[in-house]
Amino acid sequence: MRKHLFAAAALCASAVMAHADALDDVMAAGVMKVGTETAFAPFDFIDAGTHTGLNMDVFTEIGKDMGVEIEWITLDWTGVLPGLEAGRFDVVAGPATITAERMKRYRFSSPIAEATVALLACAKCDIETPEDIAGKAIGGATGTAQLAQLQEFAATLDTPPTSISEYVSFNESYADIASGRIEAVANSLPNIAFVASQRPEVFKVVKPAFGTPTYFGYPGRIEPEYATLMDKIDEILLAMKADGRMAELQEKWFGTTFDMPDYITEPNI
Repeated sequence: MRKHLFAAAALCASAVMAHADALDDVMAAGVMKVGTETAFAPFDFIDAGTHTGLNMDVFTEIGKDMGVEIEWITLDWTGVLPGLEAGRFDVVAGPATITAERMKRYRFSSPIAEATVALLACAKCDIETPEDIAGKAIGGATGTAQLAQLQEFAATLDTPPTSISEYVSFNESYADIASGRIEAVANSLPNIAFVASQRPEVFKVVKPAFGTPTYFGYPGRIEPEYATLMDKIDEILLAMKADGRMAELQEKWFGTTFDMPDYITEPNI
C-alpha cells in the first residue's frame, strides 16, 4: 500500500513539474523578482541613497509591457547567480558577459550593451596602453569574465603584473585605485567610461580595449519551464531596440549607443 502511495505522489509531483511555467507564475503573481547587485554603475548602483541605473530603466519598461511589478532583490555579485539557481528570483539584471561556459548553465537574454574589457587606471599614473600594466599592481572582480580575460592578457606579457587583486565589488577596486593601492582595474568599457566621466581628475580609460568583443545579457534559468519567461523578456527587449527605447537608454547612461546582434549563439569567449 505504501509503495502505491509513494508512486502516486511521485506521479503527481512529476505532473506538477511538467506543467510548471515561469511566465504563468509571474503573470499570476503580478510580480517578477529580479536579482542584481548595486555596485556596477551605470547598470545598477546607488545614487544619493536611491537604486538607479540602466537596468532599473530597462526593467521598468519590461514590467510595464508585461503588466507586472518588478521586485528587486539585491546582493553581492558573488551571490547573484547562485541565488538565481536557488530560485530566489526569476531573472538576473546583473547583467553578465555572455560566454560559452555560462551559456551551458543559463539562458541569456538578447544583448543589452557591449561588454568588451578595457582598463580603468589612475589619472596620473604612467599606464597609457594595456601592455603598461606589466610590473604593476592591478585588480579585477571575483568571478567575472573581465577578471578571466585580464588574467589571460597578463599571461601574455613578458613582465607580468606584480599582483592581480580580486574584489567582491568593482566599487572596492575603484576606491583602491583612488587610494593608490592598485593602479588599474579591468572592467567593461561602458562601465569604466561612466566612472571616468564622473571623476576625470582621479580616473582615466586606457585605450584600446584589450578584451575580445563581447556583450552583456540578462541571465535566466535554463530549465524548460523558464523558456516562456525568457522568450517574453526577449520579445520586449527586441521591441525596445526596434522602437528606439533601448538606444535612448544607452545614450542616457553611456553617452553612446551600441551595435548589437539580436541573439548570441556562439560567444567569442
